[in-house]
Amino acid sequence: MSGHSKFANIKHKKEKNDAAKGKIFTVIGREIAVAVKEGGPDPNNNSRLRDVIAKAKANNVPNDTIERGIKKAAGDVNSVNYEQNTYEGYGPNGVAIIVETLTDNKNRTAANVRAAFTKGGGNIGTPGCVSFMFDKRGQILIDKEECDMDADELMMAALDLGAEDFNDEEDSYEILTDPENFSAVREGLEKLGIPMADAEVTMIPQNWVILSDEEDIKKMNRILDLLDAEDDVQNVYHSWDE
Repeated sequence: MSGHSKFANIKHKKEKNDAAKGKIFTVIGREIAVAVKEGGPDPNNNSRLRDVIAKAKANNVPNDTIERGIKKAAGDVNSVNYEQNTYEGYGPNGVAIIVETLTDNKNRTAANVRAAFTKGGGNIGTPGCVSFMFDKRGQILIDKEECDMDADELMMAALDLGAEDFNDEEDSYEILTDPENFSAVREGLEKLGIPMADAEVTMIPQNWVILSDEEDIKKMNRILDLLDAEDDVQNVYHSWDE
């Protein structure tokens, strides 16, 4: 099976993140705080926290930093007041964009997200205006260079664990799951010793938009760079085929 791999984008994102560790720690820290508030500080009894920890490790966040984040969140559980908001809109040439945020100041975040769209020639739409163009899926990416398991063996293992699809790409394997089965599949692969380059529930576009005009590419990168620099922004999904 084959599909459209975004592994190159994941690697690019990691390279950018490696240059901005503070951003990663802020994003992960807020996700840990929300997970602990919702389900407690014990990852054995909190599947959302387990998933956040896996995401943190995939982004090279040190174990002691993760542990400090959990302890801090557990101690401040009554003061954690992050609000989750989602913004939808369009970039150049109709590229669909979804922005997920966690913030303690909704007005500030809304203004900053709107400014990012505007400065890049895009515009924010109404809730639901582009989300129907995406599928919510659990996505696990495995670097072929780091995986010793044969492709067919890995595919069967993933499917046996409950995965829905397996894509064999040029430099990576992509495993897709139903969001409800994501944790079980990820944990099963972890027990098998499979190294994961990225593992999270994400929004995958049903169709990709190719930008050929240099000005459109410049504007789209402007939007993404501004959103990436915003601490309140947790995730950005888009249909640009980079």
